[in-house]
Amino acid sequence: MAELRALVAVKRVIDFAVKIRVKPDKSGVVTDGVKHSMNPFCEIAVEEAVRLKEKKLVKEVIAVSCGPAQCQETIRTALAMGADRGIHVEVPAAQAESLGPLQVARVLAKLAEKEKVDLLFLGKQAIDDDCNQTGQMTAGLLDWPQGTFASQVTLEGDKIKVEREIDGGLETIRLKLPSVVTADLRLNEPRYATLPNIMKAKKKKIEVMKPGDLGVDLTSKISVISVEEPPQRLAGVKVETTEDLVAKLKEVGRI
Repeated sequence: MAELRALVAVKRVIDFAVKIRVKPDKSGVVTDGVKHSMNPFCEIAVEEAVRLKEKKLVKEVIAVSCGPAQCQETIRTALAMGADRGIHVEVPAAQAESLGPLQVARVLAKLAEKEKVDLLFLGKQAIDDDCNQTGQMTAGLLDWPQGTFASQVTLEGDKIKVEREIDGGLETIRLKLPSVVTADLRLNEPRYATLPNIMKAKKKKIEVMKPGDLGVDLTSKISVISVEEPPQRLAGVKVETTEDLVAKLKEVGRI
């Protein structure tokens, strides 16, 4: 029986199918009354941890989320997918909007130490801020090896083999446990939670704590000055000849 334990970070984000609207005061995007769901890359991370448990390679999978009370819905989704229990680090909604990768990494690092886990899974990035920093920062704070952009994960005793996607193709690395792994798109295809598992998830335990319980200060040194929508794309112009194209490009200052 495997004795390894995995912690999986899951983030509540605006659903990928929702059209994003900027607030009138340009302080952020509209979140009230907007559908939220689990970050797609976090779903992949949960799926991989659950698959390792199903193979008897991992003993327990713990899902953690940091944010307002609604984050418990995201944790319940992870529990319905197969995670064993959840941890909700409760942060008021107003403060949660200013949470950056470093603040979340501090929380995850403390939880990883507290829970004595061997594997920390994250999505490679969140679709709301696209930072792609939390996994790397968490590994740095813990001084653990990291396998980012993972497209394949294989446990080999006290090591983990990670095939990762890089600009030039694929790179294979071996990491000593404990380690941090961030999931890329091609790592797996997450399962849909079945109704019986959704019902079972309602009975699974979610521990609620404050950042202060972990000794973490969430004060950010970064403030958002303004959030603006991308400029409208202008319509194209058809030209008849190459000469016309060159003339038009000169006219608009492109050449």
